[in-house]
Amino acid sequence: MLQIKSLKKSYSQGSTEVKIYEDLNFHVKEASKVAIMGKSGSGKSTLLSLISGIIKPTSGDILLDGVSYKDMKEEQINDFRASNIGFVFQNFHLVSYLNALENVMLPAKVCGIKNPKEKAVELLESVGLGHRLDHLPSELSGGEKQRVAIARALIHNPKIILADEPSGNLDEDTGIAVMDKLFELISKNNTTLILVTHSKDVAARCEQTYSLNHGNLDKC
Repeated sequence: MLQIKSLKKSYSQGSTEVKIYEDLNFHVKEASKVAIMGKSGSGKSTLLSLISGIIKPTSGDILLDGVSYKDMKEEQINDFRASNIGFVFQNFHLVSYLNALENVMLPAKVCGIKNPKEKAVELLESVGLGHRLDHLPSELSGGEKQRVAIARALIHNPKIILADEPSGNLDEDTGIAVMDKLFELISKNNTTLILVTHSKDVAARCEQTYSLNHGNLDKC
């Protein structure tokens, strides 16, 4: 499903080269659930950005479902990302002036999915928000916002979900409820999940857990 081959990523800070990854190799099987843990600043979010194609590696290659990012132009990788990857962020990233239904419909419109409203309503009902369709993000609790974000991430049937600390801004009970719903829908749709988290309890719900240290992923 996902292959990372000899990946190198570095940044320049003035005259200094900051190396994030020097030779990262990693693979994830289809429909598996993988957790990635590590200290703040270890490169976890950078890894998700590389997998999504939002940023490019210095060298090496990433393949998702057999498709290489290496020679893709920016427009091609944007289209590929929109069709194949879903995101769940710690800070929700909902559009403030769109209601819950409109937020969930956004990726469907980009991908040209038929009957996006019908599917968005179905997903919002599945996360317990059928009564909140017309509510703006400012009218929703943190847990409700994250459930909207989960529905949005799934509306275009992505091959993979990238989740970056999805329960990080929620209280414990709300976080558990939100993660219950995420794992339920991921399993129902046989979607691959890569989850970045600081929580050992959340990581334990995945089939495999890796620790990111000094640019290497070590299996826990």
